[in-house]
Amino acid sequence: MQLEAGQDQSAFAELRRDRHRKVVVDRQSCAVTRFLKETMALRLFRKKSPDHLIAEAAAPERQMKRALGPFALTCIGIGAIIGTGIFALAGTAAAGEQLAASIWKTPILNFIQSWMSHAPLVFGRPGAGPAVMLSFVVAGVACGFAALCYAELASMIPVSGSAYTYSYATLGELIAWIIGWDLILEYAVGNMAVAVGWSGYFVRLFGSLFGLKFPVWAVNDYATAKTIVSQGGEALSNFSSATIPTIAGYPIALNLPALLVVAAVTALLIYGIRESARTNNTIVITKLAVVVFVIAFGAFMIQPTNWHPFVPTGIGGVMSGAAIVFFAFIGFDAVSTTAEETKNPQRDMPIGIIASLIICTVLYVLMAAVITGARKYTTYFGDPAAVATAFAGYPWAQALISAGALAGITSVLLVFQLGQPRIFMAMARDGLLPQYFAKIHPKFRTPHITTIWTGVFVGGIAAVVDIGSLADLTNIGTLFAFILVCIGVVILRRTDANRPRPFRVPMVPLFPILGVVFCFVLMLSLPLETWIRFFVWLAIGLTIYFLYGVGHSKLRSGVDTGITEDQPPPLIKT
Repeated sequence: MQLEAGQDQSAFAELRRDRHRKVVVDRQSCAVTRFLKETMALRLFRKKSPDHLIAEAAAPERQMKRALGPFALTCIGIGAIIGTGIFALAGTAAAGEQLAASIWKTPILNFIQSWMSHAPLVFGRPGAGPAVMLSFVVAGVACGFAALCYAELASMIPVSGSAYTYSYATLGELIAWIIGWDLILEYAVGNMAVAVGWSGYFVRLFGSLFGLKFPVWAVNDYATAKTIVSQGGEALSNFSSATIPTIAGYPIALNLPALLVVAAVTALLIYGIRESARTNNTIVITKLAVVVFVIAFGAFMIQPTNWHPFVPTGIGGVMSGAAIVFFAFIGFDAVSTTAEETKNPQRDMPIGIIASLIICTVLYVLMAAVITGARKYTTYFGDPAAVATAFAGYPWAQALISAGALAGITSVLLVFQLGQPRIFMAMARDGLLPQYFAKIHPKFRTPHITTIWTGVFVGGIAAVVDIGSLADLTNIGTLFAFILVCIGVVILRRTDANRPRPFRVPMVPLFPILGVVFCFVLMLSLPLETWIRFFVWLAIGLTIYFLYGVGHSKLRSGVDTGITEDQPPPLIKT
């Protein structure tokens, strides 16, 4: 019995040791698994040093021609901002939008207001009335906070890539990819709608000045051409032919003006940044002259009684109008994509960004005053050409306004086609896109590969697709980029407080936080369907990132030098 008892005790002790070893192994296994997961998560959010970003841009294989000064940068900003928005959106924001009783087309803010007040859900957007002037101020202030943040980061990290590059340095690779993918909505998708709009103004201007008409199939995509033909009536009188030709049984309709203007802009951008900037300067001066004329001439048409009541729908109408006219401010951030082509980026980038935004905000407010003072704001309900309507009694003025609108849209097209290739180039440098897209033209020193492919992508789709429904994505994509830039300033102030800042945002973190709040409220003013499309777009982008970007990221693999450099270039202190 003693032996058996001893054996039992020995067996029991061995069992305890086995259990202990198993517990230790299990704990080690869990720790290793947890470590691997944490390491993977940390790698997804690895950041790039601003010094390294600047050094990479200084590598000989990557250097671009520095030809831009503060005046050219300000003109690039104005060129991107003042487009169809100032000629069309002021009237829409003043009169409001009455939408069908559709949940998908109802702004998120309406759902929140209904839930908090227990009131019935309101469809559509109330008009701001003459207070649309305040709507422009609110949207301008929201953009102003973001512009200050862009200015600080652009002066600290004078590298192409805009919000994508800033996010890489502050929030990590995954967020940088998300914002780079998101910026496609602002530049490429937005430019498709701009190209289609340019075509419409081009056809209208040629018809009014020279009596020249085009076949319906040559200036519209198939869906639009089919709709025009089926509706008939007066709309067909604007075209020389209402027949849609067929090839092998398939109907053919192409928006050739949209395709050709994108091709011309692409060729100009490949040729050189100096030539592109000169062309843009000329266009900007032309359209500013038209805008100033409209304000000066329209001031004599103002009837003060049209400004009463000034705020017919309360603060809700003002905020709703601000969400609509925000489209008119998109573009000032395009200045930051030209950092590597600026002579003195630390000084000139903040000047170009802030000056262009201030000038455009002042012009917008004055234009809104003229439009709402010349006619009752309800006149502009459903009118996409409010400025032309305000000058309905002056045909010569309408022709001048159409010319100014055409010039405005051309400069927007030019600047956005300038910005998108440089973002693609920055992503390719980091390995998140194929290295093929990072090449610089040996003679012109421009990113010719990405410029060509952007032109093919934008021009090809604009020629065959009605892109109007996708244009809403431009707004939410831009606002999301603004939010991340504002957050980035706060993060860098804490993580890299000693870095020289040629321009500093005042009252940090208050101003960046206000920028986040303003932009998020404007995002909530967008329809539910826009949010759904936005998340679907991000899901597609994340799929591409995990299938390609993760495996080819230079930062993750420890190799983030240039394409042909065997050693990293020396760091450049700013």
